[in-house]
Amino acid sequence: MGIEMEGKDETERAYMLWLCSLPGIGNVRGERLLNLCGGSARNLYHAPGELWSKVVGEKTYEKAKEFTEGWKVQEEYEKLREKGIGFVCRCEDTYPERLRNIPDAPLGLFYRGSLPKQDVPSAAVIGARDCSEYGSYVARELGRFLGERGVNVISGMARGIDGICQSAALERGGASFGVLGCGVDICYPRENRRLYIQLSSQGGLLSSYTPGTEPRPGNFPPRNRIVSGLADAVVVVEARNKSGTLITVDMALEQGKEVYVVPGRITDRLSDGCNSLLRQGARVFLSPEDFWEELSRDFHRKNPKYALRERRVEGGKKERELVPELQQIWEALDFTPRTLEQIKDRISFSCSVGSLGAMLMVLCMKGFASQVSPGYFCAAKR
Repeated sequence: MGIEMEGKDETERAYMLWLCSLPGIGNVRGERLLNLCGGSARNLYHAPGELWSKVVGEKTYEKAKEFTEGWKVQEEYEKLREKGIGFVCRCEDTYPERLRNIPDAPLGLFYRGSLPKQDVPSAAVIGARDCSEYGSYVARELGRFLGERGVNVISGMARGIDGICQSAALERGGASFGVLGCGVDICYPRENRRLYIQLSSQGGLLSSYTPGTEPRPGNFPPRNRIVSGLADAVVVVEARNKSGTLITVDMALEQGKEVYVVPGRITDRLSDGCNSLLRQGARVFLSPEDFWEELSRDFHRKNPKYALRERRVEGGKKERELVPELQQIWEALDFTPRTLEQIKDRISFSCSVGSLGAMLMVLCMKGFASQVSPGYFCAAKR
């Protein structure tokens, strides 16, 4: 069970900031402490030492007590806001839904810019820092393709594959999000300063580490669980054996995420990790088009609640409309039943019969279509 926030106001969020800043507590023990206090960080702040000792022990409690004596809750929260840094707690509705149930989900996230949209597909693209021309080309083409289609492109803002793909997505007007192994107020690596600035305006910079935290080596493996956690699928472009990229893959698999791998030459050491993953059963990445089709299909099948989105109409009013792919499929229907092949001939985007069937089932769930018999669909009367 996740913790519940007692009053979703900024006062409670300020106390959560204090909890997430405490040294030596972490997400698991932090949640246990909150559960003993009715889910309220404010109550925990005023809780007696006996309660703390039950969870963290006397020595850790004494350190937390010493830290708290020098911490002014409201003042520290205001300092954060003045720096243009946002903070969201796991118990808030705006916390990224994809992260909520992963192992060791962060109690809170710091961010600059915005958080990833929940209602569009999300893909993490990762790979070697010292990538080849081949890897660079694939990352750039994939980033451009996903950026044009409004996919959340997630990565670590690292040199090489990560940064190349993220920059390409931003060039095409897309949204990308960099998950950092340091505070969001620190640009690491420094050579990606331009990308850092772009991400803060065209997407976001996210971290579970408090502002001011330096990029230490031990910060990056835990950071990787957030990269994979924010994604619906992970694409590995290039990776050596025993690469840090493979840590992210392990975490993605633990989280139940799909992993796609770009195959490489057997003589190329940058492809050893990728080819090994393919031998273990990872999905093969053959083209951005194929990947997008599967990503979109799986997203709509698992998230039918996002089939509709709001748009503003004349007078500032809002109305609901289908997302573009589903809108096209719905317009291809008639009140006379049509086969999957007949429907496929009437849509402009590339789509396999299997993917089309999955998206038609979403339309059926939303009341836009009806399945008359196996393989035959018609528009529903609305």
